[in-house]
Amino acid sequence: MEKRLTKIELFKEQMNFSVGHFTIFSAEKRENLHGHNFSVHITLEAEVKENGLAFDYGIYKKVVLELCRSLDEVVLLPSKNSYLKIEESTEYIYAYFGQEKIPFLKRDVKLLPLENITVEELSYWFVKELLTYIQTSQEHIINMIEVKIFSSPGQSGASSWIKKP
Repeated sequence: MEKRLTKIELFKEQMNFSVGHFTIFSAEKRENLHGHNFSVHITLEAEVKENGLAFDYGIYKKVVLELCRSLDEVVLLPSKNSYLKIEESTEYIYAYFGQEKIPFLKRDVKLLPLENITVEELSYWFVKELLTYIQTSQEHIINMIEVKIFSSPGQSGASSWIKKP
């Protein structure tokens, strides 16, 4: 039987998350704290099996929805940005940028191991999280992942992964 590849796209209405953030441009310049309603668009490429299916994509809908829920209604801070210092106390997270000390309640913040909170970095985070899931699941073989994160209609950033032969 010939090898057939297909691309499955997932972009359900509920694949979204609302967060507060600020982009850091340099050691001296950052945006004011503001929010976005981000939406997620996933493309997965896989081989079509003999039964006419590539995989049960309901599994990936569930994974993406869980990832979205984990980010929803928090302030996202990048833990790897060299211009932002993060300190935690029992109740607060303090973000230091230049001379600014920005306090947040711990329950309102999620630290992500990223350089910045941008559509580029968020799409990369989603790809890494999906890869973690794929590597623990042997149900099917995914050849490619692309994740687009939209910060508004018509404005997105994308990251991708392609399986090495």
